[in-house]
Amino acid sequence: MAHVLGQNQYGKAENRIVRVYRDSTRHEIKDLNVSVALSGDLDDVHLTGSNANCLPTDTTKNTVFAFAKEYGIESAEQFGITLAKHFVDNNEPIHRARIRIEEYTWDRIKTPDNSARFIGSEEVGHSFVRNGGETRTSEIVYDGESVQVISGLKDLVVMNSTNSEFWGYIKDKYTTLQEAYDRILATQVTARWKYGFTGKDDEAQPNWNRSYTHVRRHLLEAFAETYSYSLQQTLHSMGTRVLNNRSEVDEVRLELPNKHHFLVDLEPFGLKNDNEVYYAADRMYGLIEGTVHREGVLPVIPVA
Repeated sequence: MAHVLGQNQYGKAENRIVRVYRDSTRHEIKDLNVSVALSGDLDDVHLTGSNANCLPTDTTKNTVFAFAKEYGIESAEQFGITLAKHFVDNNEPIHRARIRIEEYTWDRIKTPDNSARFIGSEEVGHSFVRNGGETRTSEIVYDGESVQVISGLKDLVVMNSTNSEFWGYIKDKYTTLQEAYDRILATQVTARWKYGFTGKDDEAQPNWNRSYTHVRRHLLEAFAETYSYSLQQTLHSMGTRVLNNRSEVDEVRLELPNKHHFLVDLEPFGLKNDNEVYYAADRMYGLIEGTVHREGVLPVIPVA
């Protein structure tokens, strides 16, 4: 029976790069984790061992670091597009490049106004603390003709302490869950959104950083402002809020694990628990997933 080589790609994963901008007294930092995956005319490297069409993964790693210096990192999306186009446009056997980037945020350390500071420390601005919140993500694919940009975030933990219910669901002999008319709703948001930008005909790029900031804001506002009868309803509200307010976004996919909070029975201790004390369960959990996209748009963000 004949065997066929199917889809394949290769590259250097998780290139951890920190770019420090020192051209003013207030330094700026970009901290990225960049993964490169290339595909194209690569049959021979698998079937015969010929490396004639193979760009070494070490070269892709070096390119990431060199480009951080040569072109800078205005945003993860801009940096990923620059890398993807370079790999495809400058290496004939390479037909497609996928760049995945995680960005980690650093906040400046605020120093108290006291005499313990060294002279000029308020102007230097080179001390940072790693932000413990969400991670910004991006995936850029270039096939030699058009660019596809999917941005996102993960590990954004949010909670509503009220304005959430869950009742009226299917019940069978295995159902033990009690209906809830006032419950905690908490989740750890993973969101991805696809831009309409294709990079064709000198199309202007969106302001990636500003877009990210506003998409994140709309996700949070929708979560906070939705009186929720289910996490599915909240998911839809979050997705539609982004599409209603950000014209550059065509599709939003959300993964929302339900971070269950169960009321603790305090009666054995002679105490009444009036929706005040909860047990926060990290496993197992309900996982709610869904895509919201504009009418006429073919969704492309893959299911995890």
